[in-house]
Amino acid sequence: MEETRFIADTMLGKLALWMRILGFDVEYHHTIEDAELVEKTLKSNRILLTRDTLLLKRRVLKGRVVFVESDHLEDQLRQVVTLFGLKRGGFLKRCLRCNTPLERIEKEAVKHLVPPYVYRTQSGFSHCSSCGRIYWAGTHRERMRERLKTILGKDVV
Repeated sequence: MEETRFIADTMLGKLALWMRILGFDVEYHHTIEDAELVEKTLKSNRILLTRDTLLLKRRVLKGRVVFVESDHLEDQLRQVVTLFGLKRGGFLKRCLRCNTPLERIEKEAVKHLVPPYVYRTQSGFSHCSSCGRIYWAGTHRERMRERLKTILGKDVV
């Protein structure tokens, strides 16, 4: 079964970030014109997430657009997860900056790329092959997991 992929309009940057945290494939551009957004949605076979009622009226997007009802991140996230389901095992598996799936990397390879304390105290690292960002299981990971559990009413890992 093919994974549902999304593209979020400029009003939904926080939603895009938290969906990536959950493992959803969400393309996001903080500045993009509506015409280009529609074109990217169609060419990449994605579902457009929007708060823009004018985009909803575009016939070419029929069946490829979801109106995100709330202004509040928590409600937005609940809406999308309810509509499209929560895939297990996706938590923190994508680059939060550019959406690329993360890859494991040997500890020695990041020695000069992370702070010395992080290198000494962490054993597992991942990296983004597109933007080069390095990830590890710091305290922020548990805070994200707890916030998601509060929002969604269930554990995400």
